[in-house]
This record gives sequence, structure tokens and C-alpha cells, in this order.
Amino acid sequence: MAEPQNAERTPWIRAARMHSLLLDDPVLDNPDVGIRTPQDVVEWFGAMQAQDLGSVQWSLGLRTGLTRAAIAVALESGEVLRTWPMRGTLHLVPGRDARWMLEHLGARALAGAATRRAHLELAEADSDRAADALGAALTGGTALTRAECVAVIEAAGVSAAGQRAYHLLWYASQKGITCVGPNRSNAQTFVLLEEFAPDAVTLDREAALATIAERFVRSHGPVTAHDLARWADLTVRDARAGLFAADSVTVLKVDERELFVHDALREALPEFGEQAPIPPARALPGFDELVLGYRDRTAQLAAEHERRVVPGGNGVFFPTLVAGGAVVGTWRRKELTRSMTLSATPFVAVPARARTALERALTGYCDFMGKPGRVSWADHPAEQPT
Repeated sequence: MAEPQNAERTPWIRAARMHSLLLDDPVLDNPDVGIRTPQDVVEWFGAMQAQDLGSVQWSLGLRTGLTRAAIAVALESGEVLRTWPMRGTLHLVPGRDARWMLEHLGARALAGAATRRAHLELAEADSDRAADALGAALTGGTALTRAECVAVIEAAGVSAAGQRAYHLLWYASQKGITCVGPNRSNAQTFVLLEEFAPDAVTLDREAALATIAERFVRSHGPVTAHDLARWADLTVRDARAGLFAADSVTVLKVDERELFVHDALREALPEFGEQAPIPPARALPGFDELVLGYRDRTAQLAAEHERRVVPGGNGVFFPTLVAGGAVVGTWRRKELTRSMTLSATPFVAVPARARTALERALTGYCDFMGKPGRVSWADHPAEQPT
């Protein structure tokens, strides 16, 4: 693969990342990919940020063609589960991989818990006692809601007042004792990890780093070592070790940078120097990996627009409109009893053809939710001719 020139690099990176992220074509129309289920998609990514359940459900819907109701059923199987494998943040992960991910990727977050405990005036022994109490209460296939878990912790003699409750529930999952279970009505539950996902894979650290690096490059590439380090909460040294040990990964030198690409990408897209394919329009949820999954996201999100996607830089990502592989605006929804309205706010002038494609993408979200919808456009720059 030839080294790209500056002028052709960004369009190729956009197209490549859309392909790696399974956003360039509807999965069901591309049988060569071989992906059909939410479990397959999560396996492809390795992990998908999931503190907002509705957002990650739409991320899966875009990549499977399934409705929200069908995805909700699939997420209760135990093949995919929610826990805190890295960055101290809730993710969807393959059930069988949760334990090694917690051990090798969650270690830094767990080590940093001492500072949080001090702020909450909690001793480590209190956290361990609460986790042990939850483990005992959940044994035998029991699922408890958050409120019921808090009651168990209080009965064990540990105060779960205020922000302590979230920390203690997080700690038990971070230690590999519990994980998030199926919802009971609309209430989140917790279950015992070893019972909900009993067929755990065991990996040593070297294999764990290589595995997560291979999955990250496959699902996000082209990427840098710093992208992986940020995404998986690794040191840059560990990220590089994983990348160079990973299967099917090649490193390219581009403008003095190392970009890592997967063999699956090199086989699917034209080489640098040829015409980059134009990715389709997409209406993405707020925490989709296209924006979230990179330390340097300037190829797909202009720096001057980043604050409009992550206002205040506080970790809350707005849903985005994507045309040609680039973020061109945000969108919001207002859900009514039997319908919904969607409001699109572009950052730049949107050609009429792209606007039509984005409206189709937004109505695709309505289909996913099973409700008819209407799209409106907020004030925006004048449209450009197609």
C-alpha cells in the first residue's frame, strides 16, 4: 500500500473508518461481512461504550438492521453484557471476555479508586464488604435492582448514602463480582458475573493486549497508538506492545505518524492514491464510536465544531449527523406517545442531496424505534447546489 499524499489522506481515512466501524453499508446488504447479530457487532468492536442504553442500542441497530425491541431481547442473553472494563465507564462487551478485560484493562481505574474512596470517606474494607455482600445476595441466579442492591449493602453495615451507592456498585463490578443484568421493567438490575457469563475466557496480559489491539484496529482503523491508549485506558507503551503483537495488523508511515490498519480493511478499500469511496449519510447516537473512539478525531470532526458535539468537554456527546464520513451537524429527538419529531442542526451548509440523505437516515431511527416521525431543520447556512 503506497504512502498517501496530504490531499488524499483525509477522505481515505474517513472512508476507511466508516468501513471499519461498520457504517459504510447496511450490514444486512453486505453478506461478505458475515455480521448479523448484536453479539457479532460487540465481538467485532471488543467493547462499545454503553452508559446510555438507548444510544448503544441505536449503535447496534445501525449495524444490524434490527429494531430496538429485538436488540433489547438480544442483550438479555448473557452473550453480551454491560460492565466497567476500562476507563471506569460502562461498556457492552462479549460475555466470555468480561473477566480478562476487567483484569487487564480495568486495573488502572481500580487503582484510582482510592482517591474516590477518600472523597466519599469510605475505607477499602467497606468497599470489599459491600462487594462480598452483593456476591452472596446474588448467588443462585438472583437479579437485584439498584435499590435492592443498596439495601443489601446497608444491611451489611456499609452506608450507601449519596454518591457512595454508585461507587460501591461500580466497585463490585470492577472487581469482577457483579455485572449489569437484564432490565426488570425499566429498572436496571445487577447479577453475578460468573453465573450470567459462565464460559469465561482466560488470557495473560500479553495475549490480552494483543487481542484488544487487534479488535480496536479492526473496528476503528486506521488508528494511532495514542488512539488505542486513550480508548482502552492503557499506557502508550502497552498500546504499542499490543499493536505490534496483534494478528493481521500492519503499520503505515504517514506524515511521520504510525497508522495501524487491519488486513480486512486493506482488502476491502482501494489503496491510497485511488478514489476514496464516499460513505453514506448516517444519523448517529451521541456515544457512537465514530466520535468517541479516537484521541485525534479531526479527520471526521473539525476542531472548530468539537465543542458543539461535546459542549463543555464534560464527556456528554450529542447525537451527530454524518455526511461523506464527516460530522456536519447534530440532531435531537422529542418522543411523543405515538410519534416523534427530530430536529437537525447543521454546522455547515449542507447540499440538498446530502440533506435528503440525512433525512432518510433520521427516519431510519424512527423505524428503529417503531414510531413514525417528522424531521425539521434548525437555522443553518444557506444550502449549496448539488
